[in-house]
Amino acid sequence: MFLSKISKKIILLIIGVITFGGNAFGQGANPDFARSMGKIYVVVAVILAVFVGIVFFLIYIERKVKQLEQRIENEK
Repeated sequence: MFLSKISKKIILLIIGVITFGGNAFGQGANPDFARSMGKIYVVVAVILAVFVGIVFFLIYIERKVKQLEQRIENEK
């Protein structure tokens, strides 16, 4: 299995917070202001870059843990 159950839960949690968490915190802000200034695209790009970085980091860690588990199994 490529990702463990815990990794899948973490990824789903992050997606949920990004998708639904903005509604709770962004109620006082005017989205047209950021859009008119052209800054919204910068914000979206930064959030996307951070999210992609986290996903790749989780995949990297998952592979390392799998290798360690296999090494421990082989030593027994």
